Amino acid sequence: MKKVLSLTLMALILGSGLAMAEQRIAVVDVQAVVSKSAQVQALKKEQQSKMQDLEKWLKTAQADVQKQQTKEGKEKLLKKYNTEFGKKKEAIAKDYAARLQAVDKSITDTIATQARLKGYNMVISKGVVVFGGDDITADVQKVVK
Repeated sequence: MKKVLSLTLMALILGSGLAMAEQRIAVVDVQAVVSKSAQVQALKKEQQSKMQDLEKWLKTAQADVQKQQTKEGKEKLLKKYNTEFGKKKEAIAKDYAARLQAVDKSITDTIATQARLKGYNMVISKGVVVFGGDDITADVQKVVK
C-alpha cells in the first residue's frame, strides 16, 4: 500500500513538473502601459476640466452668498449651494470612476489578448516578479490606445 502511495505521489510530482514546464509566463509593467494610454490621458484632462468648472461654479456660488443682506438669507443659500455642490462633485466622481473602470477593463483585455496571441498561459505584473517571464509591455503599449 505504501509503495502504491509513493508511486502515485511521485507520478503527481513529475506530472505537475511537466505541466509547469509547459507554462509560458509573460510580465507586463501595467503602470507603464497605463501612463502611455491615450484613453487615460484624455480622461485625466477631462477630469481636470470638470474640476476647474466646479471650482468656477463654487466661486460664483460664494459670491452669490456674500451678496445676501440677511444672515438667514446667507445661511439658506449656503445650505442650498452646499447640497448642490455635493451632488455635482459626487456625479463627477461617479462618472470618472465608471469611465476609469472601463479603461482598466480595456487595458486588461488588451493584455490578455496580446498574451494569448503570443502563446502565453499567464501574465504577471512586472512589479511583483523578481526573475523570469518574458516582458510584453512594449507589445501591449503599441496596441493600447
